Amino acid sequence: MPFLLAPGPRRKRSAPASPPASPPASAPPAAPPAARSGGESGPSPHRSTFRPDIEGLRAVAVLCVLAFHAEIPGTAGGFIGVDVFFVISGYLITGLLVREAISTGRIRLGDFFSRRARRLLPSAAVVLAAVAVAGAWLTVPLRRTDLEYDVLAAALSVANWRFVSQQTDYLAAGHDQSPLLHFWSLAVEEQFYLFWAPLLAVAVLCTARALRRGRAVRAVVALVTGVLVLGSFALSLYWTEHSVSLAYLGTPSRVWQFGVGALLALLPWHLLRGPRPLRLLCGWGGAVAIGWCVVAYDASTPYPGYAALVPTLATAAVILAAIPGRGERNVQGAYGVGRLLAGRGPRAVGRLSYNLYLWHWPVIVLAEARLGTLGWPARTALTLAAVLPALATMRWVEQPLRRSRTVSELPRRGLSVGISAIVLPVVLALVVGTATLHMMGPATPVDVKGLPPGAASGPSLLARVPGAPVADGGPVVPSPAQARKDFPPDQGCQVAPEVTRSPQCLFGAVDSPDRIVLLGDSHAGQWFSPMLALASQRGWALQELVKQGCPLPQLAVDSPQLGRAYRECDTWRADTLDRLRTGPRPRLIVIASLNRYTEDRQLLTAAWERTLKPLRETGAPIVYIEGTPVPGTDIPACVSGSPDDDAACAFDRADAVPADPLARRIAAGKVPGVRSISVNPVLCPGDGPTCPAVRDRVLLYRDDAHLTNVAAVVLTPRLERLLTDAGALPATTPEPSTPAAPGADGWTELLRDDFDGPAGSRPSPANWQYDIGTCYPGCPAPQWGTGEIETMTDSTDNVRLDGKGALEIVPTREGGEWSSGRIETVRSDFAPPPDGVLRIEASIALPDVTGPEAAGYWPAFWTLGASLRDGYTGWPGVGELDIMESVNGRDTVFGTMHCGVLDGGPCEEPVGLTSGPQPCATCRTEFHSYAVEVDLGAGEVRWYLDGRVYHRVSADRMDAGTWKRTVDHGVFLILNVAIGGKLPEADGATAGPETEPGHPMRVDRVTVSVKDGG
Repeated sequence: MPFLLAPGPRRKRSAPASPPASPPASAPPAAPPAARSGGESGPSPHRSTFRPDIEGLRAVAVLCVLAFHAEIPGTAGGFIGVDVFFVISGYLITGLLVREAISTGRIRLGDFFSRRARRLLPSAAVVLAAVAVAGAWLTVPLRRTDLEYDVLAAALSVANWRFVSQQTDYLAAGHDQSPLLHFWSLAVEEQFYLFWAPLLAVAVLCTARALRRGRAVRAVVALVTGVLVLGSFALSLYWTEHSVSLAYLGTPSRVWQFGVGALLALLPWHLLRGPRPLRLLCGWGGAVAIGWCVVAYDASTPYPGYAALVPTLATAAVILAAIPGRGERNVQGAYGVGRLLAGRGPRAVGRLSYNLYLWHWPVIVLAEARLGTLGWPARTALTLAAVLPALATMRWVEQPLRRSRTVSELPRRGLSVGISAIVLPVVLALVVGTATLHMMGPATPVDVKGLPPGAASGPSLLARVPGAPVADGGPVVPSPAQARKDFPPDQGCQVAPEVTRSPQCLFGAVDSPDRIVLLGDSHAGQWFSPMLALASQRGWALQELVKQGCPLPQLAVDSPQLGRAYRECDTWRADTLDRLRTGPRPRLIVIASLNRYTEDRQLLTAAWERTLKPLRETGAPIVYIEGTPVPGTDIPACVSGSPDDDAACAFDRADAVPADPLARRIAAGKVPGVRSISVNPVLCPGDGPTCPAVRDRVLLYRDDAHLTNVAAVVLTPRLERLLTDAGALPATTPEPSTPAAPGADGWTELLRDDFDGPAGSRPSPANWQYDIGTCYPGCPAPQWGTGEIETMTDSTDNVRLDGKGALEIVPTREGGEWSSGRIETVRSDFAPPPDGVLRIEASIALPDVTGPEAAGYWPAFWTLGASLRDGYTGWPGVGELDIMESVNGRDTVFGTMHCGVLDGGPCEEPVGLTSGPQPCATCRTEFHSYAVEVDLGAGEVRWYLDGRVYHRVSADRMDAGTWKRTVDHGVFLILNVAIGGKLPEADGATAGPETEPGHPMRVDRVTVSVKDGG
């Protein structure tokens, strides 16, 4: 960002005490006295006198940028203010250097860089130091580390290249904007100075002995400048077409704008005496063009490219209009635009422009980091508030150092000030950044081999193995720092935006004739690890054909990284589909793609059909994985600020999980040859307004849209089950095991859990999994369908071993909110043999509480049909056997069968075929045995209390089909203690203030056995 002023009037200083030393003999002849303005070899046109109109033009430039950043309506093109600054800088700096060269025969680089350092670096250092410190207070830890890297880059004048690397990297997308993003233009300017001043010094050396040095210097420098302008502009056009971030932020593609300003200072405009109307037209035409750009340009304008010519040449026109011609002292006529720009108001803003530019953007961004996204009125107010620190910095930092005789006396002192201004923010950034990194822990990759296994079904993400790194209260895995880099290990096979053809990208058993093809955009690429595991288990290969940001449906889109139409996507997609159509047939094609490239459903439907048609021609099974939730916010950064609060970074469900049009059409049978699966019920369970960012201490997202590789890995068993159930994958053959031998009584034990383990530990994850929340995934029946009021958790406050061989399920209350525990067997295949018997038994002591303190207590031991897990719908037709229930602390228990339809039917729903209350005086204080037997041979179900049959339901109570659907299949077991609900209420009590929490249901053992028929 150029903010250099031409030297203004100064106080006269006394002459030196002694004349300067004579030049050495080898030095070139002393320069002749500077010719008056209009001379052919005088010290550059455009004299060294102060140009107040340029100071006012700087005000125009900074106001454009400020309006753009404040998002004031109608100023979407305000970014062209930077172009105005670049032209001004090229004009002033080149004029300053050329005047010195013509007058003295050389350019003192030490003096030049000393002046620049005093002028620019101290104010920038104050802002950078303030941002480094404020960032430690206002930003979350992960965002803070990004910010400190930004401070380092800005202090070292390479901020533009840091932001180029971020904005051209598709996989780095999704981060919040940097408070130092605007420092890119300062970096461009400072890099220009480092290049331009030495280049002019070399040119001056080459012309030092010329007879007409002024003309020679101007001619050589103008020639060099012209070549640079043409080359840089050509590069700008090329990069605008192929990489907009490089074009916009890169120094080489901006040099031509400085060069246009330089040509203004080099060419002999001062020899011309242009007609006054022409000058007026030139100046006002330039001003109007600048204003037109502010209004007419927006984010869709290909920039810089040809569009940058307008503000660049318009700025040159405004400057040129006020360059004095032959014999003129000034041309600030009464009606010229320069007269307006030279007013006190524009000049005051122009003097403040550098510091105002430095301060306004950090104020806006850091305020939004704390307050959330703000509208344009609030952003405008923050921009106005930035005037205060800008004035303070100008008054107490910039001006004292610029005017200090001590500092300006020797170049090395000015350079020392500049070096100090670089070191200060660098040291602060290193201190704050190092402390933050230490606090967050290492960002080393996660060892996925050490992850606990994922659950293949049910509401939980994990199956929970003892000692797993995601135990309650532990750190999230991956950590936020790790999550940022937790990409699929696919060796770069998610091809970048500029690439038009995927490499072969075969993994696993690469020589196998069978392969799974993973196809789509980066939302397909996130499934690389699970697909590779599933392919490898079957001895197959995995081929990944994935392109970043490229929709698999045939849509024409723009690439944010390239800044233009994404033609490479169209080429890649056509090539990939052709390769699949003409190559060997895959065993399975798995497709996925973000469905947000367009909101036009009809267009999207037609685009998908154009892609699916050639895929069907391969003859391979096709499975579509529905799009996963899109948080829309930087999840790792958020979690780094709230590591112990899983709910703090939950995001809006409606925006994150919109209806998937392709999945709906597949479910409706309108997309032949394609099946659809979804893991969203476990990623965003229930039907509440939000989705979690963390589940079971697994951090689910690496950015604002993609799953971490850890999350994808633990979803592998679930994906395998879904794909197997869909018929897309053959089931793997389990290792042969020796079946349990029948006992002497003919019973074969399938499950026995005596709940041995240390006090406070969890039940075995090999046998049990948790139900969480208030309903099954998708929430088909809120409050578990019974009106109970507790929230089920996996906390050891609610479900734990007592260390004495018993399981405790404990209802708790905190702040008026009830929590409890509900666990299911991992296995859901407990079924009677043909014509045989299934026996399920548990030894249980009921919660030892009665009277008003027990109101709402509802302990239960029961079973559900296995098919319920494939969607959690179909009750009561899937069958339910309540082996033991008790309510409100009564000294009674009962058993029930549920079947058939929701209302009425053979099981008299919703009550069910119940035994009614059975007396049990010591069931609260002692363990008693509760069992159910499903006897297919006898055609009945029997309920037992301590070995005594107290309830029977026979097959003749219902039709054969209902009987079979109720009992002749696999089931899973459930243990829970509910609070409140319809059954306690029907018994005459409901949970209230007198209900006493903390009384556990204790389970001594659970067994499942079968006996063959006959």
